[in-house]
Parts: sequence; structure tokens; C-alpha cells
Amino acid sequence: MEKLSRDDAWTLLKEYTVTPALRKHALAVETVMRRFAKLNNDDEEVWGVAGLLHDLDYEKYPEEHCKKATEIMRLRGIDEVYIRAMNCHGYGICTEEKPETMLEKTLYTVDELTGLINALCLMRPSKSVLDLEVKSVKKKFKDKSFASGVNRGTIRNGCEMMGMELDDVIRETIEGMKENAQAIGLKGIL
Repeated sequence: MEKLSRDDAWTLLKEYTVTPALRKHALAVETVMRRFAKLNNDDEEVWGVAGLLHDLDYEKYPEEHCKKATEIMRLRGIDEVYIRAMNCHGYGICTEEKPETMLEKTLYTVDELTGLINALCLMRPSKSVLDLEVKSVKKKFKDKSFASGVNRGTIRNGCEMMGMELDDVIRETIEGMKENAQAIGLKGIL
């Protein structure tokens, strides 16, 4: 496998993604992926870069999400590990690439979950992930009208694929997001 450096991945992301909220989402997914890599005794850099690039084409090519990113990444000679992970995060939505590795299953799961947690943090008085608890996320997870664009089924399926309980995935996702709270815009007033 040919690794892609974090710096090169960030440069590539910035070329295709200019919206601050989308960049922050990419950073949130990256930091959570790094946390799960550590938990799985795997390569944090590879998992992080996969998280950083998962929505590479989303801003410029929303109708061709994942398809255009595959094209862009192949033209640049980016390793298939990253391309497969990126495609797997869209499984059942815009691709038929089923997550098989733990990296792929995790990316599939935490992409949606970080979106839910981000939305929840922004409506809290502290505007922060630093004081967020699992029970608060679970409450909003059950409320279908809150962050209605977040696919709860994907999160549940992903937890099953990962062989983890929803509470544990939520806890680790929160902890991952805390590690980069400032950069992802969720330090809030804390």
C-alpha cells in the first residue's frame, strides 16, 4: 500500500472543498477515525487520511458523490485503500461498495454520527463537544426530527458491522471529536 501523507490529503481536500463547515466535517471525521485506528491497533495516519478525504467531491459534484472522487483520486495515483474507504462510506446511498475492513466499517458509521454530534453541540448552551455526554446524543438520536438528514439506520448498521454497541461508538466518537475540538469549531465557550 502506498500511503498518502496527511499534508497532501489536506491540500487535495482544500482544492475541492472551500466551505468552512465541510472542511470542519472532514477534520471531525479525520480525528474520530484516528481515535478508532488507535483502538484497533492500526495505522492512525491511513485511517485519518481516509476520513479527511471521504467527502472530497461532495461540494463541487454532489450529484456524482463518490463517483467523481474515485476519478479524481485515481488520476492522482492515490492508493485503492483510500478509494475503497471513500466509496464504502456511501454504501447503500450512492455506492454499492460494502464495507469489509474495520477502517471501512468505521468510516461508514462515524461519518453520519459526527454530523449528528456536530448539530447537537451547536444547539447546546456551551456550543461545545467538551462537555457532551453519551445520554444527550442518545436522546437526540431517538428524536427523528432533530438533524433529520442524519441517517440513523446507517449508524445502527455500522455499529453492527463494527461489532460494537451504539453507546460505545458514540462515546468514542465524542472522545475523538474532543481531541480536535478547536479545529472542528466545537470548543465553544469552554
